[in-house]
Amino acid sequence: MATPAPHGVSDGPGAAPVPPELAKLLRDQLESVADEVEEEVCREVPEYGARSSDGTDRAHLRSGVVQALTLFVDHIADPRSQGESITAIYHELGRAEALAGHSLDTLQSALRVGGIHAWRLLGRTTEELGLDSAVMAGLGELAFRTVHEVAEAAAAGYAEGQLHSTDELERRRGRLLALLLGEGPVSPEAVRDLAHGARWSVPRHVTVVVLAATPDQRDEEQPLVAAGALVDMESRPPRMLVPGTDGSGSFGGRAFTLALRGRPAAIGPTVPLTEAARSLRWACRALGLMGRGVLPRQGVVRCDDHLSTLLLHSDEPMLDHLRSRALAPLDTVSEQQRGRLAETLLAWLLNGSNVPDVAARLHIHPQTVRYRLRQLEKVFGEALHDPDARLNLILALTSAQKGEEFLNSRP
Repeated sequence: MATPAPHGVSDGPGAAPVPPELAKLLRDQLESVADEVEEEVCREVPEYGARSSDGTDRAHLRSGVVQALTLFVDHIADPRSQGESITAIYHELGRAEALAGHSLDTLQSALRVGGIHAWRLLGRTTEELGLDSAVMAGLGELAFRTVHEVAEAAAAGYAEGQLHSTDELERRRGRLLALLLGEGPVSPEAVRDLAHGARWSVPRHVTVVVLAATPDQRDEEQPLVAAGALVDMESRPPRMLVPGTDGSGSFGGRAFTLALRGRPAAIGPTVPLTEAARSLRWACRALGLMGRGVLPRQGVVRCDDHLSTLLLHSDEPMLDHLRSRALAPLDTVSEQQRGRLAETLLAWLLNGSNVPDVAARLHIHPQTVRYRLRQLEKVFGEALHDPDARLNLILALTSAQKGEEFLNSRP
């Protein structure tokens, strides 16, 4: 069995003894060396320089510097020491960096800059002691070992923190989305507080999109989240809140297209942030009408392109009553006639009572149009020339046609 190296002696192959008094000397100088290393990190690593005015961040930096230097001195005093308590501190520092949303690169840069500067300061001390190159080589190995240990612990802590941070961030964004899309009043202050915790930039305007549900929903979140959307694929229907649109609905670009993957979707109107629930209601109504065939079943439907249809179907019982009253005269003709006359009447009303235009639209002879109009005059009478009655007929016929509720028989 190998005999452990005594204190103050490097156990590497061909290593020279390290003077026992070096550890004590360095420990006595530790606070002053930590001061210099801390200032150097703040100068050389911009992120730490910017954060140095924050008391908590500065305290974390100071603690990290002191603990790393302590671990190095401990290794000099006893090369066999493991320094678990100190590496545990770096594990927690790495975790804290991840939870704060900071980059691991920043922490690694600080370790690199701090290590180099500490080595320079050590060189000053060892030169005063007149240590030879073999001893310096041994100290170099201990220095590299120290940096490796704390860097490895910090990286492990950072990875753990990222997992926790991702889950927590998702929960916070879920709470924010629920607040914005809820039925109750939305407090701007509450939105700002939740948005800060969710790392979400608060926009002035938003648009809500709802999608037809499919089994493989989760994979589609990522491009949208990266584009700044708040996404909930677990709700029914799946929904997303997209910030910062220009009011035309032409948002999202590639991320939006990738996320849809050909799925039917309805885009609500762009509204002020605190009125996001209104955009959701319109989008859900549009998606429901898509499922019934009132609006196109496939592709993306923008509410702004179908406002009259959405308005008509906002009160279905009232719409049914309107259709029943306005189209009641057609009940006096046969079912086959009813479809042809309804089709002709709608085309006539929409084309300014112009017979040739109606004929061209329906691909029938003008004389056929005139014949049907005479039949309609008998059925509806003066209502065909009353402005209010004509409007009711247009609304009733348009909604009936989109709902496929009368026959589209052709001659």
